[in-house]
Amino acid sequence: MKIRKMINVLLAVVIMASMMLTGCGKTEEKEEAANTQGANTEATVKPEATAKPEATPAETTKAADKIIIFQSKVEITDQLEACAKAYTAETGVEVEVWGTTGDDYLQQLKIKLGNNQGPTVFSLQPGAESEELKAYLTDLGDLNFVGDIASNMANVIDGKTVGIPYTMEGFGVVYNKSLIDASKITDSASFIKMLEDQKAAGINGFSLSSESYFLIGHILNTPFALQADPEAYINQLVAGEVKLQDSPEFVDFANVMAAIRENTVNPLEVTYDKETGDFATGKSASIHQGNWCYSMFKDYDVTFDMGMMPLPISGNDKIAASVPTCWYVNTTAEVEEQQAGKDFLNWLYTSETGKNYLMKEFGFMPVVAGMENANMDSISQSVADAAAAGKTIGWPMAKWPAGIVDVYLLPIAQEFFTTDMTAEDFLTKLTDAFVQAGQQ
Repeated sequence: MKIRKMINVLLAVVIMASMMLTGCGKTEEKEEAANTQGANTEATVKPEATAKPEATPAETTKAADKIIIFQSKVEITDQLEACAKAYTAETGVEVEVWGTTGDDYLQQLKIKLGNNQGPTVFSLQPGAESEELKAYLTDLGDLNFVGDIASNMANVIDGKTVGIPYTMEGFGVVYNKSLIDASKITDSASFIKMLEDQKAAGINGFSLSSESYFLIGHILNTPFALQADPEAYINQLVAGEVKLQDSPEFVDFANVMAAIRENTVNPLEVTYDKETGDFATGKSASIHQGNWCYSMFKDYDVTFDMGMMPLPISGNDKIAASVPTCWYVNTTAEVEEQQAGKDFLNWLYTSETGKNYLMKEFGFMPVVAGMENANMDSISQSVADAAAAGKTIGWPMAKWPAGIVDVYLLPIAQEFFTTDMTAEDFLTKLTDAFVQAGQQ
């Protein structure tokens, strides 16, 4: 009996094991068939897709059908939201626009990229910002309009076109044509005479404002741009190999700044709103600003024509014009998502709907051949005319050490406008600031 029971137990074990093996085999066959069916379905729906090995078909489909945009120009946030909806309506691709206050945009972007949660398409300033984050920048050289971008406007790093320019912006001396004859302002001497004549007539001849870039950042760009090789000069300056006080262009610049201190309203008492408001109401004959300031005049009944002329340091006859911001595509995004980002940029710059948003809704200046903006204001038109005539200088300030304007240059300018600091001492302090900033 015991032997018979043992035999029955053994038979039961063998039968159960056999059933388990058979079941597992069928389960594996079903899973393999399901996977094969899923792959075939994906190939049918998206034959062009090449997913990364770790991505599932569902994730790949989602990446191809949606992009995320994160950009710093808060003035176009609402218009970009509308543009995104228009793109979805025309293509079926969902576009999510992330918002930002603008003040800490770069820091937010770095955190998102560092956590591998970055957007598909984002913005940066070409120069120090894009160089710092170049590991995240996709090669956009295959976009079909790249060859039509205006000369030196695309952001090229290591021989690759990685940034598509938003627009062109320019800054210089925005002036009231009823108070100033720009043809007579050809050098620093004639500019200083204009300041003195306007002061004698009871008018503020020229105005800076207290904000860092409006006080010292933009205006200091001009003598740098007049160097034979601005970037090389900046590198030498930061390394302590040259001094601003030894350059004729910077000596002329410092003398003009001293004349501004002597003959105009102290810029430390002027905000951006006051600067543009006083100009719009005829209290100031000119201001140092860019074409972006035109929007500040909409609340005023401006009764005069205005234009932009160069800051005539050392006889400079060119307006400082460049690209303030570019679009980039995140190279760490899925391959399909990168392509979707490229497709959006192609649509934005080549479709009628996209170009309408760029030129009309965003108010951008054309940077691609064939684009036109018939509604440009007079200041923007001055910049566009200067660019068309080859009368522009660049923005080497983009190559300055990061953070130098707010941390190092602003305090020096504030001291200059509140003391009797000499022009030579002013340049000495600025020289030391570049060396110090370069060591951080």
